[in-house]
Amino acid sequence: MQPASLALAQQLLGFDTINPPGNEASCMAFFAAWLSDQGFEVQLSSFGEGRSNLVAQMRGSAAGKPLAFTGHLDTVPLGNQPWQHDPFGSEIADDRLYGRGSSDMKAAIAAFAHACIKQQPAIRAGRGVVLLITGGEETGCDGAQALIAAGTLPEIGALIVGEPTANYPVIGHKGALWLRCETRGKTAHGAMPELGINAIYLAADALGKIRHFSPGAPHPLMKQPTLNVGRIQGGLNINSVPDRTAFDVDIRSAPNLQHAAIRQRLGELMGEAVHITTLVDLPAVLSSEENLWIQSIYRHCQAFFEQPLQARVVPYFTDASLLLPALGDPPCIILGPGEPKMAHQTDEYCLVSKLGEAEQLYGQIIAEWMKG
Repeated sequence: MQPASLALAQQLLGFDTINPPGNEASCMAFFAAWLSDQGFEVQLSSFGEGRSNLVAQMRGSAAGKPLAFTGHLDTVPLGNQPWQHDPFGSEIADDRLYGRGSSDMKAAIAAFAHACIKQQPAIRAGRGVVLLITGGEETGCDGAQALIAAGTLPEIGALIVGEPTANYPVIGHKGALWLRCETRGKTAHGAMPELGINAIYLAADALGKIRHFSPGAPHPLMKQPTLNVGRIQGGLNINSVPDRTAFDVDIRSAPNLQHAAIRQRLGELMGEAVHITTLVDLPAVLSSEENLWIQSIYRHCQAFFEQPLQARVVPYFTDASLLLPALGDPPCIILGPGEPKMAHQTDEYCLVSKLGEAEQLYGQIIAEWMKG
């Protein structure tokens, strides 16, 4: 039997929400209307043309803070490789639901929405649930920033992030520090380079210095922090000395590292010839494995795994980096049906069987939370 959430997942996948530009508004409006029809109170908010966030609440009658779920509706681009399955066709083949955003992470959103509907009597009698649905996550949590800036976040007691984990409970993820490094020279004719200052050479010198730069000491769980130069751009034409070059640095950190200190060390190493601008600054996330709520989720998830569950983190970032501090740092688990290896891949898919498991898991977690 197919999971109840499958049809909703297919409908969400039918919307093109590739970011950039995002254009989540139509998909978000559809989902808001769907949730409203199911008894949620919904509030849409815009953070730009065609961009929006959604806060949906199903209030309870018992004392205590509600349980929250979060997910994003934007997706990454399709890539250059041809797809064998329509990225917006929601095709199903051999237990695989294909589509851009199936694993990352529209299937999870459908699963926790349906779990809430199924548990609606318990939620009404209990502490309630909140859904925080964002746009703009893939480009640095732009939607979450706007949601926080609006100052309308409700109080919550715990947060579940539906990012792809194949239903394995994950207690944290690395932080992300994205920096734009710019060198500025002096232009001149390419036949008389001695009259100019070559910004590409300045950038090359800086890149040589940071190639083996270590952001800091390894973390017991998140291991070694990483640095990658992902983009470089310089020069306007071949027969001129370039007066500007920029390269972008992607640093993934852990809770034992401070981003301000990393940036300062990197700046000192590259020298005054390099101007640094911060593009994204997202702290690492790590919940205590000893937390009683985390332990209860481990128990629910263990039924789907043969080996005892171990503390696990993921290298990608999530909206939790910003939402948790804004919400008072409640316990957080990352748990979703998507296949981690399929995120951002050509012919992305989510296993339908995992979707059904997630729906069940979310329902069990909701029911237990409502008991207090």
